[in-house]
Amino acid sequence: MRELLQKFYGAFKKRDAETMASCYHQDITFNDPAFGKLYGIDAGDMWRMLCGNATDLDITYEILQADEEKGLVQWKADYTFNKTGRKVHNVVLAKIRFKDGLIIEHTDSFNLHTWAKQAMGFQGWLLGNTPFFRQKLRATTNGMLKKFQSKK
Repeated sequence: MRELLQKFYGAFKKRDAETMASCYHQDITFNDPAFGKLYGIDAGDMWRMLCGNATDLDITYEILQADEEKGLVQWKADYTFNKTGRKVHNVVLAKIRFKDGLIIEHTDSFNLHTWAKQAMGFQGWLLGNTPFFRQKLRATTNGMLKKFQSKK
């Protein structure tokens, strides 16, 4: 399944969300600190939205493990957070499970407080570790996703 992970993250590096989405099983479950859980088409649309909005996204990745059942990838994203104009360097660990030759589960883990400090400065430092911040962020990101989907 190493080839599938190379296809997915190679497409991410090129901001090719359609290829990324094609690597997902129709019953995909995606989870990360910013969006929470997304299912099916929502997961692919999240990548479509993020790649479509990116202006200076630079992705690097290393496949740490890949067998027929699961994969582990460390990826790094460098970009400018649009809302504040601040530079972000996010280090993410992706835990992936496969089914029928596609990605069925994708969980991205990263330090939300570190991300918040970079993206939002003092406000992120102050609030980035709180449940309130996590809920507000997920409401905002999921609202952006729904708005993106309504324009398709």
